[in-house]
Amino acid sequence: MKIAINCRLLLKNKLEGIGWYSFEIVSRMVKNHPEHDFYLLFDRQYHKDFVLAKNVIPIVLSPQSRHPFLWYIWFEFAVSKFLRKNKIDLFFSPDGYLTLKTNVKTILTIHDLNFEHFPKQLPFLIRIYYKYFTPKFCKKAEEIITVSEASKKDIISQYGIESEKISVIYNGANSVYRPIEEYVKKKVKTKYASGSDYFYFVGSLHPRKNIINLIKGFDQFIGQTNTDYKLLIIGEQMWKNKNIELEFNKLEHKQQILFLGRKEIDELSKITAAATALTFVPHFEGFGIPLAEAMNCHTPIITSDVSCLPEIAGNTAIYTNPNDVNSIANAMQEVYKNSEKREKLIENCKIRKNEFSWDKAADKVWKILVSNLNA
Repeated sequence: MKIAINCRLLLKNKLEGIGWYSFEIVSRMVKNHPEHDFYLLFDRQYHKDFVLAKNVIPIVLSPQSRHPFLWYIWFEFAVSKFLRKNKIDLFFSPDGYLTLKTNVKTILTIHDLNFEHFPKQLPFLIRIYYKYFTPKFCKKAEEIITVSEASKKDIISQYGIESEKISVIYNGANSVYRPIEEYVKKKVKTKYASGSDYFYFVGSLHPRKNIINLIKGFDQFIGQTNTDYKLLIIGEQMWKNKNIELEFNKLEHKQQILFLGRKEIDELSKITAAATALTFVPHFEGFGIPLAEAMNCHTPIITSDVSCLPEIAGNTAIYTNPNDVNSIANAMQEVYKNSEKREKLIENCKIRKNEFSWDKAADKVWKILVSNLNA
């Protein structure tokens, strides 16, 4: 069979959440099923590392799709033409976009509908594109995969999609995320936090990630405890936003908050494993891969009590109201002061991490693809 996969977010050294999802799922599928031909569709010159197996045929389609107008051209003209011309049997799109101009069976992954809940946090044209096309994409797809029960309920509620059309498949965490020895933790703390213990955040510096309340909560925590703890913020700014900088400059203890930018996965996994806790308090999330990564490292979690986050974090986390700075500061205090609670969270991580596996996820995605290939 000929299977085409949208791989435009596979960018060397620039993989973000959905890019990692694409890589983890696709790399396993192509290697596990050499009997099929996989056409990986890129919108720019691909890196050789993404030619994942002998049965992979990489295809570059123009134009580069990094703007709503170009998204439309790439999917509705370049992709649809390729599918038709090459007599593709199935199209899988792991990033929430597809082409409406095709008769080829299409499987779509929708990670979340954050734009429906926080539309003003997105640039105008991107917001308009998502709100207009996403319900059409959902109706067009043969089946929809999503990453949490919360996201499934949201898709049903927002667009009236029947429940039977949507499958929930949890994300996993890369195997590089694992516990490290104490001497390695000490080196990490010395390198990134001047030898201090620390909390950390990882993700894009997008408004819905709630960085402003996080840094305010940490500033309050330091004021209450007078500890030398640091807060490490790891990630690149997705949409230009001066508000974080403005609020940061008002903080009393801002010298203990370190913006590290993007870190490669080998370093990031060590930062995760050496931390006192992940502090991940977004307003909205579809899954929250950093939660699974922290669990793999046996690192306790502080997270929000909204959307999918309780579903994913379970008993590995202390929960906060993301709109309440006091709540965030109090959660940090609990992890800091209550060693018995922290040890319990660590033990819970050791068990719950087994719920989230890329091997399991890839197998489940493949079964959905096969069922539609054979239908």
